[in-house]
Amino acid sequence: MAMKPLKVRILRLKENACLPYRATSGAAGFDLFAAESAVIKKGGFGGVGTGIAIELPEGMEAQIRPRSGLALHCGIGILNSPGTIDSDYRGEIRVVLFNVSRTDFVIKPGDRIAQIVFTKTVPVKFEEVTALSPTKRSTGGFGHTGTTGKSQNRF
Repeated sequence: MAMKPLKVRILRLKENACLPYRATSGAAGFDLFAAESAVIKKGGFGGVGTGIAIELPEGMEAQIRPRSGLALHCGIGILNSPGTIDSDYRGEIRVVLFNVSRTDFVIKPGDRIAQIVFTKTVPVKFEEVTALSPTKRSTGGFGHTGTTGKSQNRF
């Protein structure tokens, strides 16, 4: 049974802005494109505008995620990954890229720089308590669950 598509309103803020594009019907993310030239210096980071803004329905979030090809082949990632676009944000989607390679990364308008994935948000009501229920793990974190079994790699 086919799912009803989520309706997301989109506004081109720049004439050369490309609309997000899903490369295959099974892709979770839609490619995002640069609408401006930029250089992300080796070992540095910087923001790149997409030239678009979106209007999400209430109860939805858009996540800006890295592209695996840029990470593997160019050492480019997203500094605050995943970046969150809230349903009440109406400004330009900008992507904060970082460069861990040994060379500067040049971006031209129309280059694919990230992907956008849409998710539902869950309403939450916090209940303040004086204690939490116990578990076997308790407060163990940062690799704690990897210390059991055959693996010697704790992380």
